[in-house]
Parts: sequence; C-alpha cells; structure tokens
Amino acid sequence: MSRSLMRHTHCSQFAVASALVASLLTVGSPRQLVAQAGAPIIGRWDLTVQAPDRTYPSWVEVYLSGHKTLVGKFVAGGGSARPISKVTFSNGRVQFALPPQWEVEPNDVQVDATLANDKLTGTITQPNGEKHAFTGVRAPTMRRSAPPVWGKEVVLFGGSNMSAWEPLPGGESQWQVLNGLLTNTKSGANLATKQKFTDFKLHVEFRVPKGGNSGIYLRGRHEVQVEDSPLGEPLSTHLGGVYGFLVPNEQAHKGPNVWQTFDITLIGRRVTVVLNGKTVIADQTIPGITGGALDANEGEPGVIYLQGDHTSVEYRNIRITPVVGTPR
Repeated sequence: MSRSLMRHTHCSQFAVASALVASLLTVGSPRQLVAQAGAPIIGRWDLTVQAPDRTYPSWVEVYLSGHKTLVGKFVAGGGSARPISKVTFSNGRVQFALPPQWEVEPNDVQVDATLANDKLTGTITQPNGEKHAFTGVRAPTMRRSAPPVWGKEVVLFGGSNMSAWEPLPGGESQWQVLNGLLTNTKSGANLATKQKFTDFKLHVEFRVPKGGNSGIYLRGRHEVQVEDSPLGEPLSTHLGGVYGFLVPNEQAHKGPNVWQTFDITLIGRRVTVVLNGKTVIADQTIPGITGGALDANEGEPGVIYLQGDHTSVEYRNIRITPVVGTPR
C-alpha cells in the first residue's frame, strides 16, 4: 500500500471514528440515555386550569418512546385522551402541541410550561388563541396496601325520590322521578350524589334511547360510558369503556330501549366493569381523569355523577357499597 493511500485510509478511519463518537455523545451515549430516561417530566400530572370564565381540570402523561423521544397523552376540559407525538423538555421547560379534537378552529393546542420543585406552571393556548394559565402536580399512585373492607350497602336511588342527588351547575336540570325511574327528559344539567366516596362497588341499571348518550362518573372524575353503541370492534368511547382510556374486551350491550346493568368496582385506580353479567374491563388501571371531570384532585373522595347534558336517559336501582374507613 502506498504512503498516500495509507494516509487516506487512516484519515477515513479517523473520520468515521470521530463521527461515531460525536453520534454517541449527542444521542446515544449511556449518559444521555440515562438522563433522558430519568427526565423529571416523565409521569402523570393533574392540572388545574384557569380560563377567563371558569376553572377546569386537565391531565397530561409523559413517557419515553424508545430511548430518546418523549411522547405522551393529554386530556383537556372535555373530549377524550389524545396522543402527543413529541414532548420537548429542556432546562426545566416543557413544550408540546397537538391538533384540535372537538375545538372548532383548525389550529393546534399549544402547551408551554416550567417544571420546578416537582410542580408545573404554564399556559395552554387554545386553537382560538385564548390563553389559559395552569398549575400541575404529580398525580397520586393510589396503590392500596391492604384489601378493602366493605361497609353497608347504600341505596342512592330506589324509585321514590331524588333526595341523595343534586344537579350540578352548568344548565337547567331536566332530572325527575317518572314512574319510579330516575329520568333525564332531555339535555340539561348533570346530576351528582350529595355524598362523596373513595373506593366502592356500584350497581346501576340504565336504559338509553336509540342514539342515546350519557355517562357515569366515578368520584366525579372517571367516566364509564353509557350510550347506544354501534356494533363492531369496541372502543373506549363505547358502552362500558372508561372514556378515552380503557376499551371493553367485547360488545356486551343489548341495544337501545332495553334495561341494562353495570356492576363497577373501583379500588384506588383499579377498576372492574361488569356489563350485563360480562366482565368487559377486568381490574385495569385508570391512568387519569377523563374529559368532563369535576376536578383534578384524584386522591380525594368524590361524587358519583350522571351525565345529563347529552340526551335523555333513564336510571333505576342505583346502589353503592363503600369501603370502610380510609383506604390503605
């Protein structure tokens, strides 16, 4: 081999080696990977958002895709959990954007926040340009260290009166007792229990009209969908799903204008949904609040609320068995 060729070969090898080292130092080195994998923004966050006319809850989860890209999920004040294709996190600043879901305008939702002392402070810019300030705290794990001790069953609606319930703000209540049924005659206010609960077993019987839509909110934060679902492969937004999060393992609905039954057990974040005698969600974890939640205080007790702002719906025989004491 000539000296010039040797020099050329050595230079080429050096260039390749240099490029490899540079690549490792930028995106592939163990130090970089460990730092990315341990980014403090990773996790679930409960957000409280201040709009010009109201305060509402929101939620975001950030996790690692592969070894170098942060992605996530986001729940706004309404709608379902939507994916975040990329989360930028650098020097404590968090940024991401996602396309509109139910918003009218075509612009992206823009989120810009600062993470300090394990708290988020930032702004959500809506597709219409309106800016909503928010604060966020890390969501509680809600893992229970002991099995529940169940208390005495409580009748929330037995057919005679609505004394255990009260309408929520946001519309005129259309709820009344008709022929022994808790009936929402048309779109109006949502209806909530006066009592709050932590862990519980809930029994509900319901009947929806053709095209009907309602929902049962567990602790006022996690919606189990009630609707006249289409046939086909089930979705999280179909009857028995935890809206936007958990998909029923089969379509167990009976169709419109027929009485159907839920038996729902909620322990911490772990939920089991039995629809018409079939277990469609078996001891699965609810990641966070769903759209329409009353607040983002996931670790606190909350109400049972029935969605009344969509269509008419009928309920009967609503019973709850709460846990005794504070869950451990």
